[in-house]
Amino acid sequence: MKRIAALLLLASLSANALAGFEPFVVSDIRIDGLNRISAGTVYNYLPVNKGDHLTDDEAARAIRALYDTKFFSDVELAREGNILVIKVVERPSIAKLTLRGNKDIKEEDLRKGLKEIGLSEGETFDRLALDRVQQELIRQYYNRGKYNVSVDPHVTRLDRNRVAIDVEIREGKAAKIKQINIVGNTAFTDKQIRDDFESGTTNWMSWYSKNDQYSREKLSGDLEKLQSYYMDRGYADFGVDSTQVTIAPDKRTMYIAASIKEGEIYTVSDVHLLGELILSEDLLRKLVFVKKGDTFNRKAVEATSDTIKGVLANIGYAYAKVTPIPKLDKEKRTVDMTFYIEPGQRVYVRRVVFQGNTRTEDDVLRREMRQLEGSFYSQAAIDRSKIRLQRLGYFKKVDIDKQRVPGTQDQVDVTVKVEEQSAGSLMFGVGYSQYSGIILNASVSQNNFLGTGDSFSVGAEHSSYYSRVTASYYNPYLTDNGIGIGYNASYSKTDYGNTDFANYENSTKSFSSYLGIPISETDGLRVGLGLSSNKINTFPGITPQVLVDYQNAIGNKTIHTWTATLGWNHDTRNGYWAPTRGGLLSASTEIALPGSTVQYWKFMGEANHYWPVGGGFVLYLDGQVGYGDSYGSQTYSRSFGDYKAGQPYDFPFWENFYSGGVRDVRGFQDNTLGPKVCIGANGASSVPNANGTCSNGYYQYAQPIGGAFKVLGTAQVFIPLPFLKDINTARVSAFVDVGNAFRNYQSFNASDLRASAGIALQWQAPIGPLIINFATPIRSKPEDRHYEERIQFTFGSQF
Repeated sequence: MKRIAALLLLASLSANALAGFEPFVVSDIRIDGLNRISAGTVYNYLPVNKGDHLTDDEAARAIRALYDTKFFSDVELAREGNILVIKVVERPSIAKLTLRGNKDIKEEDLRKGLKEIGLSEGETFDRLALDRVQQELIRQYYNRGKYNVSVDPHVTRLDRNRVAIDVEIREGKAAKIKQINIVGNTAFTDKQIRDDFESGTTNWMSWYSKNDQYSREKLSGDLEKLQSYYMDRGYADFGVDSTQVTIAPDKRTMYIAASIKEGEIYTVSDVHLLGELILSEDLLRKLVFVKKGDTFNRKAVEATSDTIKGVLANIGYAYAKVTPIPKLDKEKRTVDMTFYIEPGQRVYVRRVVFQGNTRTEDDVLRREMRQLEGSFYSQAAIDRSKIRLQRLGYFKKVDIDKQRVPGTQDQVDVTVKVEEQSAGSLMFGVGYSQYSGIILNASVSQNNFLGTGDSFSVGAEHSSYYSRVTASYYNPYLTDNGIGIGYNASYSKTDYGNTDFANYENSTKSFSSYLGIPISETDGLRVGLGLSSNKINTFPGITPQVLVDYQNAIGNKTIHTWTATLGWNHDTRNGYWAPTRGGLLSASTEIALPGSTVQYWKFMGEANHYWPVGGGFVLYLDGQVGYGDSYGSQTYSRSFGDYKAGQPYDFPFWENFYSGGVRDVRGFQDNTLGPKVCIGANGASSVPNANGTCSNGYYQYAQPIGGAFKVLGTAQVFIPLPFLKDINTARVSAFVDVGNAFRNYQSFNASDLRASAGIALQWQAPIGPLIINFATPIRSKPEDRHYEERIQFTFGSQF
């Protein structure tokens, strides 16, 4: 009715505008009444030019053309001599658009939809468009099961021919599903076919899953899952005959019914490959997951199409189509499958364009790209490029799209859109951990220095037991083929008497340099050289005697060490901070070279992997091992305690591995697992009692001294939570840890492994990384009870 009224009004206005009008030749055109809209814009739409013979019909057409622009609420044509005068009244512009009350639909999504129909700030106001918006919003909320929604737009006139629009939304509550009834299923039970449904009746988890809230999109998805369930099990002619959704008069309760036809189980009688195959048929046959004699499976059919398209996309056929065509024989209950291949034109990449990198230089992104300009398009290269960019840690989001170059069939442009995130910090702050106490720190760090991709950090840190100054720099592209170079320098002073370590002091100065050498897309080597000077002070009668004896045996309080390091890693993770698939294999060896005060070696290995297991859950398994020993012909010159003259040096105690803590076997205090000793009244070392206490000693509890061998294993499941949408900001997980440290490899005994289980929160907070663990030891011994720690947390900058 509103549209009919508008047409009648237009006819009336046109008639009034043309009243008393006589045809004439237009010598000039003048437009009166313009404020916001330019005369040039009006001329672009006006079907009348100078020199035209203007008749009543032409004048009416001109008025209609100007009304159709929706710029004007009134248009009138007049004549002054041979000058055509166009008098217009502009529609008001939208100065402000406010949306209130929307919770279920994000405001940016609403504004995007409104803009598509011309209702946005700065646009011309059209009352009819506002009415359409009202109906569209109501429809969208109906699709979400909110039938009590009301949408009330309010228009306020402002000065200078402007309006302010306020859209008030009262969403109401979503209708709850009271009953879902599937009719016609005989081969499977209701529970089996509805197991993956998002829609369901109210249960104890509905507060979280919202499964009992009706949504048209959810129901459509569930019916698609129902069809897939049957067709993946051979029912090739399955169908949904009808669907009925009934709402109660109070608009709060929904009833859903679906009638299905199961059909029969079909077997694949033959498989054909037709069309332009490009590759050899033998090769393509290896990509076909549907075999003659198999029970029909739609999932296998779709996987075959996707795989063939993927292989063709890797060799330049970016727009290849693979259409599966099943031919059913209902009498024999067989399916003759044909895959029709249309590769299309092979395309080249003309240009790779980067968008969104306001701080990062294009070259930093370009050197990570495996899709090169001027080469054939490759989906595998695109996918690998995306992973490499995500793993830089500079970007919150990476999207890569392709667009055909206008006017060509064999060229595409690749656009890489990134959303940058902070890659550095200037921090002066306070942190805290139960192990270190209050941590004062000041640091400047940047993982993307001046947008070059280089990283550096300078920091100072002080806690209850240590002071440390560090500086580091790394250039990942010293050469064009990706060889990087890095430098580290540090000075630290530690008093382990204020920790759970054995009681001694250590002052360390060190410098190292290393090269990072890529050997494949996923593998790299790290080769380094370093030197350090450790000044160690032990205290007879306070420090465990075994450590005092070792220091006396080597005859030095200052230990000079030249080290060489060699490391290898195989990294297939798909993210930097919060991966969801892929893993890391790493192995590294550090050797104290001949000429060092003590010659020794250390090996550290780690293997971990992430598996998405559905529903947003991610399984993570990790295993670590550390082992060290001395080497060479250095021996004690005389006997000290347990150390005998002529015996090779043991592994140096200041390099020992420790176990337990917020990043290790959680549920136990930091560094408290593994070998321990007591300090007796006479200064001699002794083994602690079975309950972990010391008798007749200066300390009630034994002091951990670490060991030369360590193992650690972790099983962890990352849990999706509705209020944690961005896993790059925070993650929650359930875990089980197993591990311990041992004096040496020969001392390893699986019965001595400790284990814990619990829940962990990892949060990239503004103050720095925050870790909170709620853990319970599930395998421990009586001597551990003094070191158990149910709640562990640490936050602040870590170097």
